[in-house]
Amino acid sequence: MAALAWLLIPLVAAIGAGLWGTWANRTRKARSDGPELDGYARFRAAMEKPRSRT
Repeated sequence: MAALAWLLIPLVAAIGAGLWGTWANRTRKARSDGPELDGYARFRAAMEKPRSRT
C-alpha cells in the first residue's frame, strides 16, 4: 500500500502540471506580443543613442 502512495505523488504532480500548462497557455493567447515588442523597440532606441562623455 505504501508503494501505491508513492506512485500517487507523481501522478498528482503530472495532473497539476497539465492543469497549470493549460491555464498558462490560455492567458498567452488572450494578449498579443504588442507590449513586449514596444518595450524592445524602446530598449533598442535607447541603446542606439550616442553616449555623452562627462
